[in-house]
Amino acid sequence: MDHLSQFATALIASATILTIILATDLGRRRLTNMRMLRSVIAVAIIIAIFVHSFPTSGNAPSFQLIGLGVGVICGLIAGVLLPAHRGPDGQIYTLGGWGYALVWIVLSSARVLFAYGAEHWFTQGLIRFSIENELSGPDVYANAFVFMSLAMVLTRTAVLVTKRRRIRRAAAAPAGTEQPAAV
Repeated sequence: MDHLSQFATALIASATILTIILATDLGRRRLTNMRMLRSVIAVAIIIAIFVHSFPTSGNAPSFQLIGLGVGVICGLIAGVLLPAHRGPDGQIYTLGGWGYALVWIVLSSARVLFAYGAEHWFTQGLIRFSIENELSGPDVYANAFVFMSLAMVLTRTAVLVTKRRRIRRAAAAPAGTEQPAAV
């Protein structure tokens, strides 16, 4: 896939992750291990396909870590917007609404828009920024965005695992014992 432009790469990766996340999380959905694992597997495949190198010169590692940090923050926000509850059948469900979808749509669109802009609108400015900040080429930006996606999915998954544990713990508590409400 070396022949694809940065824009095409961002479009394919973002659209794939967005489609899987929205297809598995929107509406009332049973919270299963496979459901959570599916999105993690998708991001792992995206990394295997699109991450060709790991630039380590200059400030590249720091910039890629920034991508991870932003992904964690966005994953926490997404996780908060995906409430979980125990259904009448005893199973645990989530309810993904417009707010949750909007977080994923905005971030996916921003990644694609940045890649398009890097090729068509602000190429020279990005080159100047890269030189001034010792960032070594387009792989640094591509990796930062892919790592952001990975961190966002993993953090959202960790939030869901935590919610599921709280709900299960609340159900297992003896009657009369007060447990914090699951969010």
